Amino acid sequence: MDTELARTFLMVVTAGNFISAADRLHVSQSTVSTRIHTLEDQLGCVLFVRNKAGTTLTAAGRQFQRHAASLVRTVEQARHDIGIPEGFSGTLVVGGRIGLWEEFLLQWLQLMKEARPEISIRAESGLEPELMQGLIEGRADIGVMYTPQSRPGLKIEQLFEEKLILVSTDPKSKPEPQPGYVYVDWGPEFYVRHSACFPNFVGPSLSANIGWLGLQHVLENGGSGYFPKRIVLPHLKAQRLHLIGGAPEFSMPAYVVYPLEYDRDLFGGALEIMHRLANPETDKTADKKVAKRAAQKRR
Repeated sequence: MDTELARTFLMVVTAGNFISAADRLHVSQSTVSTRIHTLEDQLGCVLFVRNKAGTTLTAAGRQFQRHAASLVRTVEQARHDIGIPEGFSGTLVVGGRIGLWEEFLLQWLQLMKEARPEISIRAESGLEPELMQGLIEGRADIGVMYTPQSRPGLKIEQLFEEKLILVSTDPKSKPEPQPGYVYVDWGPEFYVRHSACFPNFVGPSLSANIGWLGLQHVLENGGSGYFPKRIVLPHLKAQRLHLIGGAPEFSMPAYVVYPLEYDRDLFGGALEIMHRLANPETDKTADKKVAKRAAQKRR
């Protein structure tokens, strides 16, 4: 079976309809329809029911979804295995939002390199749709994000609770969006809670879907915005930014997503170190244990 057909099928499942899937695949809607019809002909069954609400899987489609994901992952794993750099025993592809690469995943990366020096790591950044699609298709091994979607064959675990706080370059700023406020799209839940807290807010002059971009703009040009406390803490200490008292704070969980079926030798320690870093009160010797096990395997 052509893996391109399986990838298109998985994209339609993720996007919810043929039009959105075509946009994400950068092909025409007719191309997506042709691929799905070809796949249905090969399998001898109908995979989707199309209606005004979108596209839903049939019973056969739900059953095939697991096989499609497995097929694509197998092909991608073969590519990983063949493309392993000389001197390494495997390659681990880790994707995350830019805001989670700041501080957290960069620290994890160093700990992982120390614990598993024989593993080559490919670090990627993206937003949730791209990260989830990479996991579904097997192009990524681990994804770290704020708003994951539940998908068959993938496991979601919470890492830590992110706290979003309102900061400003003006220490006398009011506890609400002011001129120069940058709205960062932290996801649908943040949008709902933000709207409830600020019902009179008509919209910002600048919005961004990447927190780092919004933060750099505020630091360079002045203004305010909601950003993770762990990221702006150094700026607060240096008084480049100021915490706005009386402003509501928002909690936003960060999650790690990975396949239910994974190579334990390749993943060994990666998830353990990630959880330990997210929760320092847990076993602080976890990465040392991982390094010891890895050293024993290399002997």
